[in-house]
Amino acid sequence: MTLMRVNTSLPRLLENFFENDLFDLARLNFSSTNTTLPSVNIKEDNNGYEVEVAAPGFNKEEFNVEVNDNILTISSEKRVENETKDGQQFTHREFSYQSFKRTFTLPATVESDKIEAKYENGILHLSIPKKEEAKPKPARKIEIK
Repeated sequence: MTLMRVNTSLPRLLENFFENDLFDLARLNFSSTNTTLPSVNIKEDNNGYEVEVAAPGFNKEEFNVEVNDNILTISSEKRVENETKDGQQFTHREFSYQSFKRTFTLPATVESDKIEAKYENGILHLSIPKKEEAKPKPARKIEIK
């Protein structure tokens, strides 16, 4: 069984369909706050899964990673402060790191209580080990009697 993402994009897609220009395809990867959702890579090997979340500009304290009923939730909320010096104002502002939430369904074959996370160089890394019985067993010779 593979690690699966919970599909929450249909309501957002319909919302975008009715609210935005039909041919503005660049906006399809944006959240409702007009910030991009972080990209995710999921790798699998014999021992488990590795999830990589691209989230540069965050601090590790700003992430929340939870497992509840085999649902892995990765979220962050960052408060953006309008830092300007006296006499300054923004004439154009695109930096916006507000909040995001990504959810994934974990297969029953993982050890959810042994998930580890680290944040390094703008990438949140999650290591999700498989249960011992889910790991492939080496071939063994069966003696014929």
